[in-house]
Amino acid sequence: MTSRSRKIRKQIRKSKIKSRPKNLTGTIILGTGLVLVGLAALLMLPRTDSASANPSSSLPKTVPVEVNYEAPSLALVALDGEEHALADYRGQVVLVNLWATWCPPCKAEMPTLEAYYQEHADEGFALIAISDGDKEEDVRAFAQSFDLNSSVWLDPEHQATINAFRTQSLPSSFVIDREGIIRLRWVGEIERETLEEYVTPMLAQ
Repeated sequence: MTSRSRKIRKQIRKSKIKSRPKNLTGTIILGTGLVLVGLAALLMLPRTDSASANPSSSLPKTVPVEVNYEAPSLALVALDGEEHALADYRGQVVLVNLWATWCPPCKAEMPTLEAYYQEHADEGFALIAISDGDKEEDVRAFAQSFDLNSSVWLDPEHQATINAFRTQSLPSSFVIDREGIIRLRWVGEIERETLEEYVTPMLAQ
């Protein structure tokens, strides 16, 4: 191989090496441009937000658990100053609601429970709202603020939550049928739709 041919090959190699960074840079620029174009196209597409289209779908509904056991023996003094017992309500469908004045979901569900009670009281439905550990003056103020006509019981020693229904969750609700058997148990805030779905059929029985 002549010296001239060697020089020519060296020059070709150098030219290839020099051209690689330029080609690589061009490829990077081209790829980046395509990515930006793709992102712009995605941003221009109409958004379909399921939560905004149907707000209720993003909120989990509290549904009751079906149970079957005898209602406990429980008697407490109500805001009217009289002692009341669960046994006095035999023959009615009773929703026992355990709540407290400091509990946000308890406050949120109370108007729903009261409205349902007022609409279905003539069908043999009773609502017993048992305050868990609150002072009488606080319970009385709470009942007045929500204009409660249902029976509100005082439970300063937590007899209902600890001894009778054995729950530490507030709010908790129990539905007792006309024979004195607990059929439903709720933990958490109750919605009107679930009351109509689960409790209203029991009133027709």
